[in-house]
Amino acid sequence: MDGLAVETLAWLPEWVRAFLVIAAAVIAGLLAHVMLRAVLQRLTARRPVLSKAVKRGAGPGRPLLVVVALLVVLPSVPAAPGLLESAHRLLVVALTGLFGWLAVRETNLLSDWADLAFPLDRPNNLEARQAHTRLGILRRILMLGVIVLTGVLMLIAFPAMREVGLSLFASAGVAGLVIGIAARPALSNLIAGVQLALTQPIRVDDVVIVENEWGWIEEITSTYVVVRIWDLRRLVVPLTYFIEKPFQNWTRKTSDILGTVFLHADYSLPVGAMRSELLRILEAHPLWDRKVCTLVVTDATERTIQIRALMSAASSGEAWDLRCDVREKLVTWMQREHPDALPRTRAEIDSNAVGLPPVG
Repeated sequence: MDGLAVETLAWLPEWVRAFLVIAAAVIAGLLAHVMLRAVLQRLTARRPVLSKAVKRGAGPGRPLLVVVALLVVLPSVPAAPGLLESAHRLLVVALTGLFGWLAVRETNLLSDWADLAFPLDRPNNLEARQAHTRLGILRRILMLGVIVLTGVLMLIAFPAMREVGLSLFASAGVAGLVIGIAARPALSNLIAGVQLALTQPIRVDDVVIVENEWGWIEEITSTYVVVRIWDLRRLVVPLTYFIEKPFQNWTRKTSDILGTVFLHADYSLPVGAMRSELLRILEAHPLWDRKVCTLVVTDATERTIQIRALMSAASSGEAWDLRCDVREKLVTWMQREHPDALPRTRAEIDSNAVGLPPVG
C-alpha cells in the first residue's frame, strides 16, 4: 500500500492494518495469477507444448505469485522489525521451494515434446525410441538436480543451518565414507543412467530377452527399467543390469527380424516339395515382408531329419505370429500330403528269432 492508504488506515489497530495489508497482497497475487494464466493460455493456444507448460505451471504458479505479492508489501506491514525479518526469511524460503516445484513440473515438457515430435506408434520407430530414451533419462537427471539445488538454497536461507553445514563439512571424514558406501547403489544407478542415455544399449519400446523372459522395454527410470513381458507381467530390473550383464536386444538397429520354425520328419519326406509349400504359404500370408524365405535340412539323426524354415517379418511380434501360422500349416500339409513322412520308429522283425516260417 502507498503512504496515503497507510495514513488513511492509521486510526485502525495495528493488527487490523497488518491483516488488511496481507489480505490485499493475497488477493492481488490471486488476481494476477488469473489474468496471467488467461493471457498465456490465449498466446499458447496453437502451440501444444507451450500450452502444456502453462497447464503444468498453474499449480505452483498461484502460490508463487501470492508469495511475491507478500514480499512486495511486507515493508508496509506494521509489525516489529524482528518479526518482519523472520517473515521475510520464511517467504524467501517459500519462494525458493515454489520455484523448485515449478522447475520440476516443467521438466516434464521434455516428455511432452517427445510424444508430439517422436510418436512411437510407427512400424519402424528407431529414431523415436532413441529420442524418448535420451529425453526421459535427461528429464530425470534434471529433476534430481533441481530438487537437490532447491533443498540446498532453502537451507542456506537459515543462518543456523549454514553453521551446521560448515561443521559437517569440517568433520566429513568418516561421515563422508559412510554416506558414500550407503549411497553407492543410487550413485551407480545414476551413472548407469547417464551411460544408457549416451550409448543406448536399450531404448523405450525395444524388444529384449532379459533373465530368459521375452518382452518390451516399457519404462526407463533413474534407478530401474520396467520390462513388459509378453504375458503382461512386469519385470523390474536395476539400471546397472544392462551395463554389467549380457542380454538380447532384438531391435537394436531395426525392428525387422528373422523367424525360424523347426520340424522333424522321416527320411522319406520330399524336401523340395516342402520348400515349395513354404513359399506358397508365405506368399499368401500378410505378415511376411517378402525378404527371406528358406528351407534347409539342418540335422539328420538315426531316426529323423531336422528341417529349418527361415522367414522374415517387420517386427518381433509379427514374426512370432508368422512362425506359429507357418508351423501349423506345414504340419497340416505333411499330415495331408505325406503322412508316411511323419516321424516314426522303424523295426525289423527276425522271423527265425520269433519262430515264424520264413517268407517265400
